[in-house]
Amino acid sequence: MTQPDSAQYAIEISGLRKIYAGGFEALKGVDLRVRRGEIFALLGPNGAGKTTLIGITCGIVRPSAGTVRVDGFDVLRDYRAARGRVGLVPQELSTETFETVWAALRFSRGLFGKPPDPAHLERVLRDLSLWDKRDAKIMTLSGGMKRRVLIAKALAHEPSVLFLDEPTAGVDVELRRDMWKMVHRLREQGTTIVLTTHYIEEAEEMADRIGIIDRGELLLVEDKATLMRQLGRKQLQLSLAEPLEAIPAALADLALELGANGESLVFTFDANAERTGIAGLLRRLQEQGIAFRDLNTRESSLEDIFVDLVRAKR
Repeated sequence: MTQPDSAQYAIEISGLRKIYAGGFEALKGVDLRVRRGEIFALLGPNGAGKTTLIGITCGIVRPSAGTVRVDGFDVLRDYRAARGRVGLVPQELSTETFETVWAALRFSRGLFGKPPDPAHLERVLRDLSLWDKRDAKIMTLSGGMKRRVLIAKALAHEPSVLFLDEPTAGVDVELRRDMWKMVHRLREQGTTIVLTTHYIEEAEEMADRIGIIDRGELLLVEDKATLMRQLGRKQLQLSLAEPLEAIPAALADLALELGANGESLVFTFDANAERTGIAGLLRRLQEQGIAFRDLNTRESSLEDIFVDLVRAKR
């Protein structure tokens, strides 16, 4: 089979819908393209459709409508070719098995028709600090080690696209750090990474682009830097010399909030605007006889943006 021409995108999704028995519509016409070699973070609350989207792309869940291509191969018409290019690390820990770590990797590789390659499997295990556990039975490993085994199994057949569905949920900080180092190495080797995570700070640190999904609809897809620049806000916090019981009526037209115990004022402004309004704020505070001891600024985080977008859509 000749691979279709899909030079720019590793994943191409068009008009994707999924309606489960009983009428629940998990995905509502999703369109998405994931570029080759990027780290793409898919964010959304529980039940937003993230896992369904991943399941369809990996050939585990059948779509109700729409098309999905991986490396140019349709996940329905060219199932084997598409599935062979995907590695999946699911949310759930696998508790199976009396088999050893090494046997599990050999089986996973053979499942995709790949010839034996002990050197590749050894590299994967060493990268995940699992080499000394290669002869251990999976059922005897700790939760963190089982998570590493799931990643190793997903990499055994050398996929070009790796899905990480909540990969660091419930793992310790050290393991989380090791996993993200591994993700960077894989991206450097050309692997496309798609991840879902509840740790928004990880997406903010790791992702090249971010998609936000809620109730089966893709609300936004944007380069991380552009998203932060376009939708980010800044806040000026002023520590007051004397606490206030309420914001004076004369300042009610300003984007001000009173901090805890009335000891601070928080002014929200658009950092990209030609005029931020800070000079006018300070002048009007002086007119009202409101003095402050200190001030500092804070940029909105990706979590702020995420919460605002989901709230606005609802």
